[in-house]
Amino acid sequence: MSRLYISHRTRYDYNNRVSTSYNEARMTPLTDASQVTLESSITITPQQATAMAYRDYWGSRVSTFDIHVPHDAMEVLATATVEVHRSPEDPFGEDAGEVVTWEQLESMETIHEFSDFLPQTRLSTLTEEGAEQVRRLRTGDPNSSAKAIIDWLASTMTYQPGVTSVQFGAAEALTSGQGVCQDLAHIGIGALRTLGIPARYVSGYIHPRPDAPLREKVAGQSHAWLEWWDGSWHSWDPTNHKPAGDLHVLVGRGRDYRDVTPLKGIVSGGGGSALNVEVLITRYA
Repeated sequence: MSRLYISHRTRYDYNNRVSTSYNEARMTPLTDASQVTLESSITITPQQATAMAYRDYWGSRVSTFDIHVPHDAMEVLATATVEVHRSPEDPFGEDAGEVVTWEQLESMETIHEFSDFLPQTRLSTLTEEGAEQVRRLRTGDPNSSAKAIIDWLASTMTYQPGVTSVQFGAAEALTSGQGVCQDLAHIGIGALRTLGIPARYVSGYIHPRPDAPLREKVAGQSHAWLEWWDGSWHSWDPTNHKPAGDLHVLVGRGRDYRDVTPLKGIVSGGGGSALNVEVLITRYA
């Protein structure tokens, strides 16, 4: 179990004054069977922002806000205290549970139940060469095939910041052979879906230093990993090559990054902007 305090600050400094902006933020961690959000807040600058909140189709907590006063900068500060009790499970061992067969996975009942997480999206579609490599990884059951995909991803991709952008999809990242957590998650999801295994994108945070002393504020990260279903849902963090654990904080799930983008919006004016993002995480337990 861990108790984490997260501070996520995003600031846009505009080249020219903005007259109006419309925004959505998905920065508030969820409460589910593996974590409890004890408190959370979102502070918006300018303070004249008009805000409301709702849960979207995917279950994410969304804060929407409009700003109708001239402004040269916008800042969103999201804070939360989360208690996480997500014990890492071996998705390929005894923790895998009852695994379905290919026949069960390909039944109309299963296809209908997981229809959101089977079709490829633009961000999860692999290159044809990559898809062909993945098809050769199909084994006797979906669980062992998922393991083959995880191992293939680890041998194919190298974690390297600065090579890709948020607009990149799996095909572009796979061609480069390098990328960040978002890219690795998209490629893994695309590979699983290529074999007909339901897979979804997970957005959240990770405390990057398990050995850090309690109460030490460390530079954390917005993070992405994936989940797939082969009789039950399993998590995998391809960046760190391990299941999500109690230093992973879940914010949202979706088909790909576009369903759970932390902050997006449109502005009138601006003429471009400088973006600054800071994530700080403090572990209290």
